[in-house]
Formats: sequence, structure tokens, C-alpha cells
Amino acid sequence: MERRALLSVGLTVLLGASATLAAGCGDDGTGSGGSAQLVGVDYPRSDTDFWNSYIRYVPQFADELDVETKTTNSQNDIANLISNTQAFMSQGVKGVVMAPQDTAAIGPTLTQLESRDIPVVTIDTRPDTGRVFMVVRADNRAYGIKACQFLGTKLGGTGKVVMLQGGLDSINGRDRTEAFNECMRKDFPGITVFGEATDWKADVAASKLQTRFASDPDVRGIYMQSSFALSGTLQILKQRGLQVPPSDPKHVFVVSNDGIPEELKNIGEGLIDATVSQPADLYARYGLEYVKAAMDGKTFQPGPTDHGSTIIQVRDGLLEDQLPAPLVTLDGAPIAGEPTLTFDDASLWGNNA
Repeated sequence: MERRALLSVGLTVLLGASATLAAGCGDDGTGSGGSAQLVGVDYPRSDTDFWNSYIRYVPQFADELDVETKTTNSQNDIANLISNTQAFMSQGVKGVVMAPQDTAAIGPTLTQLESRDIPVVTIDTRPDTGRVFMVVRADNRAYGIKACQFLGTKLGGTGKVVMLQGGLDSINGRDRTEAFNECMRKDFPGITVFGEATDWKADVAASKLQTRFASDPDVRGIYMQSSFALSGTLQILKQRGLQVPPSDPKHVFVVSNDGIPEELKNIGEGLIDATVSQPADLYARYGLEYVKAAMDGKTFQPGPTDHGSTIIQVRDGLLEDQLPAPLVTLDGAPIAGEPTLTFDDASLWGNNA
């Protein structure tokens, strides 16, 4: 499980080779005045608590690793990301950290960066095409499976659930959707799943959930693929008089993704039932560590890491470090035999943000 103590652990090159990454002091966008390496970091958006937390962690770890950063914000727009990347190249960056939300359209830009020997680390998302030095993300299929197992178990294998999908142009949206659906068909065939595409937009999610409740008022489960849908979902449940304890037959079980402080607070208050904690802090740390390692000429191989994750080979020449992302509930009781954490667990980044 992810632990705050992991933040002090460096990367180890796997299967026999080791790399000790330098620590020092840097600056976010202004430079340290020393020999810090220049890295371009594009923030994918700043309209969610999760990504705002990630943005706050980046300069902290840049300082620790003596990495100088040039930062941009593409605001969930692939055209902005491509333009920002062109600016990075003109500014002489030696590496790039990005989190492309459209994982198909970024391919040509990755090819251009590779042609200039500028290593790229992608955070949270994996490009559909193109080569990068490392992908740093959690197992997004596991997100969907954990949500499925939680809701399927709580509903006793019968009933209706709504899945508020993210953007299906993103590998994350596809992974979570496909895994949730496959799990439901296999383990809980008595549950009807209504998939609602939202493109990661809060207003679209709220509108579609409201419409679904109008046609199917007996929905008893909601899977939000990200906390972007949290506020609207809670408002709709309150309006419909459905914010009742789990012991009440009208209770709607809600599981989210991200692990932001508000979700943990909501679990404690009984407003939602679970979330999958996506490691915003570790995304920032290991994104920068890997791009620094790339600039230093380090290499990695598939296998377990010393920070509680596993590097897998996704396809030829593409590695992905899959960081832990635990299911978080009120009582921490195992779901389908898998351990969970309680909402107040001190190891969760959302309790330390």
C-alpha cells in the first residue's frame, strides 16, 4: 500500500542494476542558479482537486531532486498540450513530464520529441502510440474492478448502477470502463449497468445522472470514474432524498476515484461509501525521478520496484510503473477478499494534503 514514508525512497534500477538519484535544491520555473537540469512539466488541468494537489506537489519534489522546471497548463485541451510542448523545445528543455488527456492525438508530438532525444515521462495516462521513457500511473483496470466488486457486493448481486465514465478518448476512461463492465458481466450478471459518457466534465455528469434517475429511480449504485462528478452527484442524491444510511433500502452506494480530501471527508460523513486513492503525490515524485533518470542515462526493466509498485512492459519499448492505489472505505473491511484502507488512514495522501 502507498505510505507517506515512500516519499523518501529513491528509485532502484531493477534486475541487478541500481540508480541513486541526486538530491538537492531547485526551483519551479525560475532555476536554482546551479547545475539543475531543465524539465518541462505540463499540468493537464487545474479544475479538479486531484490535479490541483498534483500541481502543488511538483515544485516540492523538483526542489528535492535539483530539477529546474518550466511549467504550463494545457487545460484538458490537446491543442494546448501540443503548443506547450513546442514551447518547451524552443526553451531548451532536456526532458518533459506530461499527462495527455487525449492519449491518441499526442503520438506525433512524442515522435518529434524522440527525434530530438528529449525523454518523456507521462503521468496518469499512457499514450496509444509513440515511445516514452516511462509511464507513471496506477493500474486503471484495477480501479474499475475494485469499484465493481464493491458495488456488486454491497448490492448483493442485483439491481441497477450508473457508471459516470470519463473521456473514452483517454486510456484511463477506457480501462476503467472496460474493466468495470467485464467484472460486472462475469461476477454480478444480475446487475444492470448504465454507462454514461461525460468527457470528464462535471456538468455533463450531473445532467446525465439526473436524467438516469428520472427514467430509473431504483438505481442503487453509482461509480464515478473521477471526483470531477462528486459535487453534482451529492447534490442530486440530496435533492431526491437518497442521502440515507446504508441500512436504509433507499441508500445509493457511491464509489469514486481519486482519494482527494473531500472524498475522504464524505466517506466519514456517510455521504459516499468508497473511493480508490490515486497517488497524486507519488505521480509528482516519480514523474520527476524518472525523467531525471532518463536525462542521466539510466535504464529500467520490468519487475518489482523498491517503492511498492511493479514495472510492466505494455508493448515493445514502453514501460509502465504501476503505483499502488488502494480502495478506501469507512470501516476498512475487505471486499472480495482484497484489503481496503479506512478513510482516516494516515498513509493516504488525501489526509496529508
